Amino acid sequence: MTDRLVITLAQLNQSVGDIAGNAKAMLTARERARSAHADLIVFPEMQLIGYPPEDLVLKPALIERAAEELARMADATADGGPAMLVGSVFVRDGNLHNGIALLDQGKVAAVRFKHELPNYGTFDEMRLFQPGPLPEPIVFKGTMIGLPICEDIWHPDVCRHLADFGAELLICVNGSPYEIDKDTLRIDGVAKRRAVDTGLPLAYLNRVGGQDELVFDGASFVVNGDGSLAVQMADWEEQETTTTWTRTATGWRCDRGEIARLADHPEDIYCAMVMALRDYVNRNRFPGVVLGLSGGIDSAICAAVAADALGPERVWSVMLPSRFTSQESLDLATECARLIGCRYETIPIVPAVKAFDEMLSGTFADKQVDITEENVQSRIRGVTLMAISNKFGPMLLTTGNKSEMSVGYATIYGDMAGGYNPLKDAYKMTVFAISKWRNQHRPKIGLGPDGPVMPEGIITRPPSAELRPDQKDEDSLPPYPVLDGILLGLVEHEKSVDQLAQEGFDRDTVVRIERLLNVAEYKRRQAPPGVKLGTRNFGRDRRYPITNAFRSA
Repeated sequence: MTDRLVITLAQLNQSVGDIAGNAKAMLTARERARSAHADLIVFPEMQLIGYPPEDLVLKPALIERAAEELARMADATADGGPAMLVGSVFVRDGNLHNGIALLDQGKVAAVRFKHELPNYGTFDEMRLFQPGPLPEPIVFKGTMIGLPICEDIWHPDVCRHLADFGAELLICVNGSPYEIDKDTLRIDGVAKRRAVDTGLPLAYLNRVGGQDELVFDGASFVVNGDGSLAVQMADWEEQETTTTWTRTATGWRCDRGEIARLADHPEDIYCAMVMALRDYVNRNRFPGVVLGLSGGIDSAICAAVAADALGPERVWSVMLPSRFTSQESLDLATECARLIGCRYETIPIVPAVKAFDEMLSGTFADKQVDITEENVQSRIRGVTLMAISNKFGPMLLTTGNKSEMSVGYATIYGDMAGGYNPLKDAYKMTVFAISKWRNQHRPKIGLGPDGPVMPEGIITRPPSAELRPDQKDEDSLPPYPVLDGILLGLVEHEKSVDQLAQEGFDRDTVVRIERLLNVAEYKRRQAPPGVKLGTRNFGRDRRYPITNAFRSA
């Protein structure tokens, strides 16, 4: 039995499916933990195979390879260095489990399985895994350690069971995706409650990095049994923190360590966009990104996010003016590209629009000009940008915000064409907020320039698609503060038309917006992925049938 433990918390990124690469990174971190004289190093949930693995865990070859790599990692602990807690997938009695293994003294010394499987929002673990039994503590250096896994601490039963069976401290490994305000919920709403309920200190280890539409913010921490915060690790950065634990007369306690400052709003949202895009582009081996730079705020902030994610030299912006594009837009786009420091060029679409007009003149002879001709312009832009992507390799970014995606104010196969959308879960008012913030601050994980990234005129001018003379977004939509308020009710909180009318919104306007929201589902189903920011993003959280006759009014 020991009265002192040194535990390294390794808040690392991951690559889903790269079992050998993930194992190598963990063993390298173990060597650093050895230099810090750690007894134990802990890694996030399912760090060996990556999280969420989705249907990859249904491949027998992946399960076999993970088991082989875990055995090799266990062999490495025969050298007398730190033990490891490694999350992976395990098979027991023909069932798949999300679990964690203690690797110590050259062997797999213990394995525990996740008991509470989340099956809501972005999670569908019940589809893939079987829940493990209520876990009992493991014994490490004479100390009883409880190992709840992620969702296990969001319910009281697992931690209570571990305490009843003699756990002296809790180590919780997580793959907890970012959502706005989730760091506060994790600490105050969950971890402190479990610590105080059981009287046991709790280390909460989360990963960092992007995985398709999810992004993990890290922000790992330790709370003691009295609920006090002992350690707060950084958000949005890989970090290894070595913590010291002491057995006292009243039980184990973690010595106070670094208390990092977490990003405030809207910096956290901006960092989520940057990290998600960086890992998506790099892991899918694109040399960079290309996007249309229109002189509007959506494309400007997307260009800034891309520059901060990848470096300005990997961002290619293209102005695609039509006969409706104003000189102001041309000037603002040029200045925006200069401030960001990215590649910029102009490709007029006027010749292509003329060719389409001529090509369709017979078919459209008896029809008035309407939104069809506007959509043709957008699709010409999409084809042009995709041609650049095909020829030179950069991934095409789309730039539509969540307000537009909600009501279908985007052209399918036009400005919706592309590989990734940083703004997919950002309402228009959020776009304004992060644009103002980025013009005054550089994110701590950013690779872009210091100082402003867009002219002030981009932020202050009335939004317009510029697809017809003197067009403004508010010609077709309510003012964005009103629209976003309605959408927050309909999308994020599933409120009815009557509820929103009672809150003061114009009923006819709410009815119209609900109708637009429903009929645009087919567009969203074909939209590119984009980072999840809130609790109800399109795609992973909010899954509605395309064919749907229900209306709340």
